Amino acid sequence: MKSDMRAMLRNPMFIVVGVISLWFIVTFLIVPNVALLETVFSHQEGMSAWQKLSMSEPAKKSLVNSLILAITLSITVNVVGIFIVLVTRYYDIKGARFLWFGYATTLIYGGIVLVSGYKFLYGPNGILTRALTAIVPALDADWFTGFTAVAFVMTFACTGNHLLFLTAAMAKVDYQTVEAAKQMGASNWTILRKVVLPVLKPTIFAVTILVFLSGLGALAAPQIVGGRDFQTISPMILTFANAPGSRDLAATLALILAVVTMLLLVILNRLERGGTYFSVSKVPVGLVKQKIDNPIANVVVHVLAYLLFLVYALPPILIIIFSFADAESISFARLSWHSFTLENYQRVLTDRAASWPFVVSVGYSAAASIIVMALILFVARIVARYTNVITVGLEYLFHIPWVMPGVMTALGLILAFDHPNWLVGGQVLSGTLIILLIAYVIGKIPFTLRMLKAAFTGINQNLEEAASMLGAGQFYTFRRVLLPLVLPAAAAITALNFNSMLDDYDTAVFLAHPFYQPLGIFIKNASENETAGDTTPLTFVFTVVLMIISSLTMFLVYGRGSRLGKKKAVKRKKAVVETAVQEATNS
Repeated sequence: MKSDMRAMLRNPMFIVVGVISLWFIVTFLIVPNVALLETVFSHQEGMSAWQKLSMSEPAKKSLVNSLILAITLSITVNVVGIFIVLVTRYYDIKGARFLWFGYATTLIYGGIVLVSGYKFLYGPNGILTRALTAIVPALDADWFTGFTAVAFVMTFACTGNHLLFLTAAMAKVDYQTVEAAKQMGASNWTILRKVVLPVLKPTIFAVTILVFLSGLGALAAPQIVGGRDFQTISPMILTFANAPGSRDLAATLALILAVVTMLLLVILNRLERGGTYFSVSKVPVGLVKQKIDNPIANVVVHVLAYLLFLVYALPPILIIIFSFADAESISFARLSWHSFTLENYQRVLTDRAASWPFVVSVGYSAAASIIVMALILFVARIVARYTNVITVGLEYLFHIPWVMPGVMTALGLILAFDHPNWLVGGQVLSGTLIILLIAYVIGKIPFTLRMLKAAFTGINQNLEEAASMLGAGQFYTFRRVLLPLVLPAAAAITALNFNSMLDDYDTAVFLAHPFYQPLGIFIKNASENETAGDTTPLTFVFTVVLMIISSLTMFLVYGRGSRLGKKKAVKRKKAVVETAVQEATNS
C-alpha cells in the first residue's frame, strides 16, 4: 500500500489531475450542496424553512405523491417489463422480433419527448381522445390527467432497462434445468417461478431501485399530464425555485428528496445483500424458447403482447406520420394526402430561428460530452491503476452526483453562484450559459467514471510494464499504449452521454439561459399549447431527428458496430503494442 502511494505521488500526471480534480470537486460538488444546506438551516427573521414547509399543504402533498408514484412504478414497471422480456426472449411467441422493435421504442425516445408523445395521443387534443369523444360525447377531454396518467406514461417509459439488462440476464437461465423440471411434471408457471425468476432476481432488484428513484424524482410527466391534482416533489421544487423568496422551501424539499434517496439506497442494498440468488446448473446450456402448452393461456399472452405493442408503438409511429403534416391537420388530428408536406423538415434545415433549440441542445451535449471525457479519462486511469485511500476517496467524491437528485444539484448551483464566488474567479454563474454546461458535466461524471474504470481495468498490466522497461515515460505510455486500447469504449461512452442530453428537460428548466433554451424546454412549451401552432410540427420533426440519432447511437454501441469493433480489437491491440514498443526503443 505504501509503495503504491509513493509511486502514485511520484507520477506527474497524478499531480496535475489531482489538483484539477480537487478544484472541481470542491467548487462544483461540495460548495453547491453546502450552500443548499445553509439555505435550509439558516436562521433568519420570521419562520424557518422547516416551519414554512410544515404549513404548506401543496409541499406536503407533493412528498406523499412522490412516494405513492415511486411505489406504484416499482410494481407496474416490473410487471410490464418482465412480461415483455418473457414474450420476446423466453416464450415462443409469434412475431417476437417484431414485438421487440415496438417495445424498444422507449430506448430511442424518452423523457420530455416521450411524455409529449403520449399527450399528443391521449391529451385533450389527442388523436385517441378526439376519436373517443366522437363516440362518447359526454367524455371529458381532460380524462388523461392526474395520478393514473402519470403512472401510465412512466410505466411504459421506464421499461427500457428491462429490455437492456433483463434480456442479458435471461441468457444465464439454463435450458437443462428447465427441461429437467418439465420432465418431472412441473407446469410452465412453476418453472417460471421456481427456475427462471430466481436467476433474474438480482437484475430485477437493481432495475427496481432505478425505477423507484425515477418515480421519486419525476418532473416531466407530473408537470405535463399530472394536472393540478397530482404534483410531485420535483415540480414543486421548480415552482419554489422560480420565486426568490421561496428558495429556502425549494432547498428544503430538495434536501428531503436527497435524504430519502440515500436512505432508500442503503435499505435496498442491504436487502439485496441478504438475498440468495442462484442457478442450480454448473454447466449452463443456452435457453430454447418455451411453448405455452395451455391454448387459452397462449391466446391470452399473444393478445396482451400485441396490445402492449400498440401502446408502445403508436406514439412514435403517429409522431413520424404527423411530422409530415401541416399545423391545421395536427390540430384537428386529421390526415389526408393534401396535408402531407416536407415544409416542416425544410424549415428545420433552412430556418435558423426554427432550428435554434436543436442547435443549442447539440452544442451543449457535444461540449459536455467532450469535457466530461477529457476530465474523467485521466481520473479513471489513476483510480484503476492505484488502490489507496486517496484514489478510493477520489472515486467516492466523484460519485456524489449519483446520490444527489438532479434537482438538488441544479438548485445548489443556483444558490452557490448567484453571487461572486472566488472559486470561479469572482464571477457570477447563475443566469449565464456556462452554468447549464457545468450541470450537464456533473450529471455524467459517475457513469463515465464507472465505465472508463472498467475499460482500464480490463487492460493487461504487462503492456504498461513492458513499455516502462523500454524506457517510456508515464504520459508517453498512457498516450501511445493505453489510450488507443480504451478509445473504442471512450467513444461509445461519449456517444451515449451525447445522446442522453439532447432532449434533457429536468436540468435545463432550472438553469437554461432565456435566449439559449435547449430542445427539452421547447418541446415542453409546445406540448402545453391548447391548439397546435407553428411550433407543434417542428416538435414532431425534432422528435423524429432525435429518434434517428438515438437509433444510430444504440446500433453503434450495442449492435453490429460494437460486434465489429470487438473483432477488430485484437488486431488494433497488436498494432498499438508493436508501434509503441518500436517507438519507445528508438527513443
